[in-house]
Amino acid sequence: MTTDNTATTGADEPSTPFRFFDARVLRVRRLSPSLTRVTFGGPGLDGFRSGGNDQSFSLFLPPPGRAVPDVPGRDGDGWFHAWRAQDPADRAIMRSYTIRAQRAGAGEDELTELLRVTLRERRALLLLDDVAAAEQVVEILPETRGCLVVATADGPLTGVPDVRPCTLGGLDGDAARTLLARRSGGEIRITVDPRAAERLAELCGHLPAALTLAAGWLAAHPQSSVLDAARAMEAREESGPLPRAFHLLLDSLPPTPARMLRLLPLAPGGLVDAHTASALAGCSVPAARAAVEEFAATGLLRPLGDGTFEVPGCLDPLLRAELERAEKPADILLAGARMLERTVRLLHNCRAATEPPESEDRRALAAEPKAMRFDTAEAARRWLDGRLPALLAAARQVVADGDLDTLARRYLAALARALEAHRQPEEAAPERYRLHELVLDVAERRGLHREKAAALLNLGDLDAGCGRLPEALARYRAALEAARADGEGWHEAAVRAMDSMGCAYAELEDWQRAADWFDRALALAQTRDDVGVTTRLYGRLGAVRMYSGQWAQALGAWRAAVAGHRRLRDPQGCARALGELARVQEYAGRPEDSLRTCYDALDWAVRAGDGRLRAALSLRLADTCDRLGEFTTAAAHRALADRLLAELDAEAAGERGGEPSGAAAGGASDTADSSGPSCDSRGSTYEIHGEIGKD
Repeated sequence: MTTDNTATTGADEPSTPFRFFDARVLRVRRLSPSLTRVTFGGPGLDGFRSGGNDQSFSLFLPPPGRAVPDVPGRDGDGWFHAWRAQDPADRAIMRSYTIRAQRAGAGEDELTELLRVTLRERRALLLLDDVAAAEQVVEILPETRGCLVVATADGPLTGVPDVRPCTLGGLDGDAARTLLARRSGGEIRITVDPRAAERLAELCGHLPAALTLAAGWLAAHPQSSVLDAARAMEAREESGPLPRAFHLLLDSLPPTPARMLRLLPLAPGGLVDAHTASALAGCSVPAARAAVEEFAATGLLRPLGDGTFEVPGCLDPLLRAELERAEKPADILLAGARMLERTVRLLHNCRAATEPPESEDRRALAAEPKAMRFDTAEAARRWLDGRLPALLAAARQVVADGDLDTLARRYLAALARALEAHRQPEEAAPERYRLHELVLDVAERRGLHREKAAALLNLGDLDAGCGRLPEALARYRAALEAARADGEGWHEAAVRAMDSMGCAYAELEDWQRAADWFDRALALAQTRDDVGVTTRLYGRLGAVRMYSGQWAQALGAWRAAVAGHRRLRDPQGCARALGELARVQEYAGRPEDSLRTCYDALDWAVRAGDGRLRAALSLRLADTCDRLGEFTTAAAHRALADRLLAELDAEAAGERGGEPSGAAAGGASDTADSSGPSCDSRGSTYEIHGEIGKD
């Protein structure tokens, strides 16, 4: 099953329809007043038990877009729902998009507590579908008297407090005939032979799932009567109403659609669209689209909207049994590989849609078939957002299988790039964390030390960004060991790991250890004559030496950084490094030297054309002049800084079409006197997609 988006209703929003839970609500009509009292008068949990594997109701759904009946309640009440997750670390309710405050890589305990806090602040109805064990409910049971939990399970939920069990049986006769009439395409065949309709309902056990499939068989055979369907059901040898109805419909399909249907359990998370079906069956996209729409019309798939369908949970074991019976293992593996290859192409095209119009990627995108193209970046983003649960499920599945590791690495890289192109880093952090963990699994299994180091570095960065510095340090140390084990070409990752460890210790204000790791990284970078990396490391080393009060070492490091920026012909970097050098000189009690250095920095800032940096350096010059008693000169520098900032504010306001916000002044002040060493390593990030595909 997949992680579904959680839908809620607020005080100013209408009730939101639920796709998977419609059957339960329709079956019990409205929640009774007693349930409403339980919801808002005290804590409670109601367990609905089905007739085994969701047979009672999983296919009994209203047409797409039709809302479920409203649940009695006052404004501000909310709905929550959750699928049982495939992976305990990815519990659907905990990974729900309603909880946006979750941190990348957060553990189950943290996410559980976050859910409890969220529910503690609101009155809500929490719907848990297909619960496998009572522990899944207990660990997220809200500690509030304003929430009701409705859980469905195959059996009683022992060990859960305050349970009111309710067994869901079959439909009554009228409801069964109504369902048959609605899904079979007309009421005439039902009304002219009510006895046959009743007999067919009895053979289906009055279960909506079996009734829906039987009605689908009638819809696919307009010349057959209800009596024909009943006789065909009686002739089946399978045990149970649902297997008989399923095989009755399956055996009536032509060979090609029947094979496509058997392969659909391979779809990640049970989510199917035309591209997925086309790749699995090896047919054209239009033919696959027609087939899946026919499957949905007969009840074999559940429509979710926007061209997406879902394999019903009650049919999944039946389809998997057919897959194992009729398909060879090699053919199953080949079908899965085709599906992943198709998805990799779509992900590449999804990322390419964000590139400039004249770029090489956009030209390659224009050459793709129409069914594989995205006309706009917004269309690509909508596709990515809508398919993300299935895409993540596919990533977990292919890594767990372990049969297609090379393809898995390409898939993970393509998904990481697509997320990077369409989402802000903090927005995509939870998904990126899981992807890097999967890359790490593959790299360890295949002994790919370089990719292992890259994945560990990225995981460490995400841990550090969430404040988990001890965990980040452990990741960086492991990355350093993996880089050393790589042998040839290990220097870049090793320097990156040492650099990151220095940054982590600097954030912990352990200046001595930070300086030690920066020194090690610098020594290794100097063997490669990488001027850019050594210049950056000199700057970081100068910062931590300054904060530890080692003025002489800090001055030497900043002078080396200035020389490096000059070699790189980077006037902006040179101005910033000179500004930091002036700051150290002032702290060391050498204000005259600091004044001269500040003037040099200001000259470089003018060459760079950076008005904000000029303003920041002018403010530093003013402070230094004050200390030297040159108050008139200090006032002139402050006036210059004010004028530069006013011009920058006016330009920014003109671009925004609004009023100046005053942010520019704050930015200049921050630049003039930063509160800590800058450890932004984005310029040297050793991304996983830079190494995936290289052994």
